[in-house]
Amino acid sequence: MTFPLKCYIIDNTVNLTFLSMKTLVIVESPAKAKTIAKFLGKDYIVKSSFGHVRDLPKSKLGVDVENNFKPTYTINKDKAKVSQELREAAKKVKHILFATDADREGEAISWHLAEILKVKTKDVQRIVFHEITKHAIEEAIAHPRPLDMKLVDAQQARRILDRLVGYEMSPFLWKKIARGLSAGRVQSVAVRFVVEREREINAFKPEEFWSLEGIFEDKDKQQIIAKLNAIAGKKLDKMDLKNKKQVDKILKDLTKRKYEVAEVDKKETTRTPNAPFTTSTLQQEANHRLGFSAKQTMRLAQQLYEGVEMNGEGSVGLITYMRTDSLNLSEKFLTEAATVINQKFGKDYSIKTPRIFKTKSKNSQEAHEAIRPTEADRTPEGLKNSLTTSQFRLYDLIWRRAMASQMANAKIEKTGIDIKSDNDYNFRATGQVITFEGFLKLFPEKSIDNILPITTKGEPLTEKELKPEQHFTEPPARYSDATLVKALEEFEIGRPSTYAPTIATIEARNYTERDEHKRLKPTEIAFIVNDMLVKHFPEIVDFKFTAEMEDDLDQISLGKKEWQPIIANFYFPFKKLLTKKDMELTKKELTEEKTDEVCDKCGKPMSIKVGRFGKFMACTGYPDCRNTQKMDGEAGPATPEAPLEMTTEKCEKCGELMARRTGKFGPFLSCSAYPKCKNIKSIEVPTGVKCPDCGGDIIERHSRNGKLFFGCNSYPKCKFALWNRPNGEKCPKCQSLMTTKPNGEIVCGNKDCT
Repeated sequence: MTFPLKCYIIDNTVNLTFLSMKTLVIVESPAKAKTIAKFLGKDYIVKSSFGHVRDLPKSKLGVDVENNFKPTYTINKDKAKVSQELREAAKKVKHILFATDADREGEAISWHLAEILKVKTKDVQRIVFHEITKHAIEEAIAHPRPLDMKLVDAQQARRILDRLVGYEMSPFLWKKIARGLSAGRVQSVAVRFVVEREREINAFKPEEFWSLEGIFEDKDKQQIIAKLNAIAGKKLDKMDLKNKKQVDKILKDLTKRKYEVAEVDKKETTRTPNAPFTTSTLQQEANHRLGFSAKQTMRLAQQLYEGVEMNGEGSVGLITYMRTDSLNLSEKFLTEAATVINQKFGKDYSIKTPRIFKTKSKNSQEAHEAIRPTEADRTPEGLKNSLTTSQFRLYDLIWRRAMASQMANAKIEKTGIDIKSDNDYNFRATGQVITFEGFLKLFPEKSIDNILPITTKGEPLTEKELKPEQHFTEPPARYSDATLVKALEEFEIGRPSTYAPTIATIEARNYTERDEHKRLKPTEIAFIVNDMLVKHFPEIVDFKFTAEMEDDLDQISLGKKEWQPIIANFYFPFKKLLTKKDMELTKKELTEEKTDEVCDKCGKPMSIKVGRFGKFMACTGYPDCRNTQKMDGEAGPATPEAPLEMTTEKCEKCGELMARRTGKFGPFLSCSAYPKCKNIKSIEVPTGVKCPDCGGDIIERHSRNGKLFFGCNSYPKCKFALWNRPNGEKCPKCQSLMTTKPNGEIVCGNKDCT
């Protein structure tokens, strides 16, 4: 069935009484509805469902495990009005088109909407598009397709599987460890990554090594800086110079020696541009280059996809669909990109035939596209006045990456100079020069220009200085959003749509916190929950098992497997194990530690217990004695799990070095001489935003009950404070600071501003 297009104007105030011949188009986002409405004529009315309208009930399991895992769906309370409005609209139109997103989640939303509107599955008219442009919408409406129940089943299977794990596991964690905890199939694996990395860091023992750099001059007094890389023909590895004694011997051997150029080699190489962005690579690059979290990146990308108000054009979709693992680019875009590159940079920067990229993901949907601008000629500069600062920065990144993928290779000349002493010590100098920028003109990387002087083999050189330098190996870095997304992708855990929500969830559940570099650091409760899951429920956090489950979900979406047997194969052994562990494990053995401390109220021994926000001291005389003590007020001794992180700052009370620690209320400094000296100091965690009242720095702070807020570091002189994190932008209406709520919503910091 096809539907003809008329004049492309819509009257949003149309009276539904006269809609009998109209077509209702349902999308899931009001911003998307507004953009699509521009392209549809008077015979179409566009409505938004505001996301999912039905889900499993919050108050009960909602899955009949004895009846082939039949789910029970209920209309979300906050969607009752929307659902009723859609029902009323559906009664007064001739056709309904379901235009939700082109993925499993979107397919499921269309199915739920069809169920609510009592449209039989076989009669559903589904339209999909990967960009919100006039051409794409016209094509989609001209070629509707049936509902793809394979995609719906895959989404249902994921939702039911996650409900079974979460609903069964969370009460167990509440009972055995602490209230308020949760577990999840992908979430718990992500926590395991973070915990295991922290243990690698804590167990790391730095090793000393040295390097030796020589500064030489040629006859024209031009300097060449080279590193010692071989002795008597034997190549030196990074760790071969282990101590100062070895280096001092080499320096002695090199005293008053003659040097000459032993070899000069030059090589022309080319560098090929990276592929356009997928969801994963966009999140990684936005984190590296822009400092955006995965959640922030996806929120901004959603806005760019659904439509942004443009001067004189109304709402315009600026990028293609942002949840994708495909590297395809449409022929239309490739043609447009070639034209823009020729016009903007010249024919030397263009390529004769389009560059095609193939994804490595075995289950990628090649019918989709990579993330790209909807129009190649919409340059970032031309959109600057219509976008927020953050939107502009992300669009600029996407536009440059997609366009650069179709530009000529960069040409680089690599030069190497070997410098030899007369007693057979070899130094090596390397340089790289960009001889033709190619795609680097548009998408530059870290500068690689290091120009070496022109020399010839056998030319004598003068040694001006030998510079030894001591180094220590460094532990692996904590996971950033980018590196955690990369790890999840490499292990095939989760899918493009799940990366950002997973990271947001483990933060919201207090399993991780951000360190001073915005990297993910596990909390005490993360160690306890992870260790319990690894020991007693290994499948929940097993990398291979979780990846295989993702593969099963992909097979369901392709129609190659039924979803109920996959759920059954997991659930019944899991439920049996959970029942067994519920009888075997006690909260005391999982969470309590004996101490030598005694209660200052009743004299009974104190023990270390675990709550949702970490460890605390509690009297063993409970419930007769309810005395508890925070453990953050004192530093405590170093332990294998929490070794001292030394700083260069000295304690003002005893002169010993201060150590960095993190407690419930954030990072702080404590004297390394504990328990002899119990001096502690707070550490400011900056937001990078200036206080609008006094010009001071807005930092993270905590209320007495541990709640995070953001206040001026000039307190108590300045009492400016916000409950949500400021993002540095100003409200267009009242000029107050804009803030980001924990759910990612952007709101004005002025509570009186609407």
